[in-house]
Amino acid sequence: MTHLQAGLSPETIEKARLELNENPDILHQDIQQVRDMIITRPDIGFLRTDDAFILRFLRARKFHQTEAFRLLAQYFQYRQLNLDMFKNFKADDPGIKRALTDGFPGVLENRDHCGRKILLLFAANWDQSRNSFIDILRAILLSLEVLIEDQELQINGFILIIDWSNFSFKQASKLTPSILKLAIEGLQDSFPARFGGVHFVNQPWYIHALYTLIKPFLKDKTRKRIFLHGNNLNSLHQLIHPECLPSEFGGTLPPYDMGTWARTLLGPDYSDENEYTHTSYNAMHVKHTSSNLEREASPKPMKRSQSVVEAGTLKHEDQGESENTQPLLALD
Repeated sequence: MTHLQAGLSPETIEKARLELNENPDILHQDIQQVRDMIITRPDIGFLRTDDAFILRFLRARKFHQTEAFRLLAQYFQYRQLNLDMFKNFKADDPGIKRALTDGFPGVLENRDHCGRKILLLFAANWDQSRNSFIDILRAILLSLEVLIEDQELQINGFILIIDWSNFSFKQASKLTPSILKLAIEGLQDSFPARFGGVHFVNQPWYIHALYTLIKPFLKDKTRKRIFLHGNNLNSLHQLIHPECLPSEFGGTLPPYDMGTWARTLLGPDYSDENEYTHTSYNAMHVKHTSSNLEREASPKPMKRSQSVVEAGTLKHEDQGESENTQPLLALD
């Protein structure tokens, strides 16, 4: 084991070997091969190229050096092409702070049975007079920057659950093709994370229709890991165990406190000392301070979806019977 794998459990190291083709004996060689490709893209400013940083891109692409470099290049190119998104890219930026305090995203403290971190989005909580879609996307990307510092998550990956309960047609009309394309480019094509699944719960018909808008932007393999569960939580529980989920999703955990992740990033008093800042573009290297990540404040009540859990399903006044789970989107 090299120092780059320090802190990883033997089980995780073995998982990286089996699933990601990670070989500690040639780890530095793999990293250097990616670094050597940088000269082929003089149009891109590669603002961070240390071993640990490049390693996360190799893990995201199962140690295919060419694909890992392509992802690395797209990561920086995305930031160059969207400079306004990454100005003041830190948790106390007013737009990002509002999104975080409104629960975009939510992040569960515990991981699922595969060691993946679970992110939550309660779509109906999107107050479009308060938060722009861009600021919500910025808050999600910043959260991923913080989380991806954890090597365990580089290997195990993430799960995203979106609860569409009470998400109105008017709200959905704001999800234009251009902003959906921007989100897909930022998450699918330009970020070194392994997404094990994106799960839709209680989605109305017009969310199905949105798929026709995003389909042209999806890679072939990208269509396999969005699962549309409707109000059938049994199918969700087949993939994510109930003991890993809050009660909103039929889980055994308490209801999710929307302020949890915001307090993690901002600190209990929202002071400047708890900022997560980046070099250059303000978006390159998150300072990872475990003491800040573990600090807590008193719970903050937030608006919630009015979901009712009955017999393993979520039922709403505007929805009909449970529908079959349909896989649509993978981000791996």
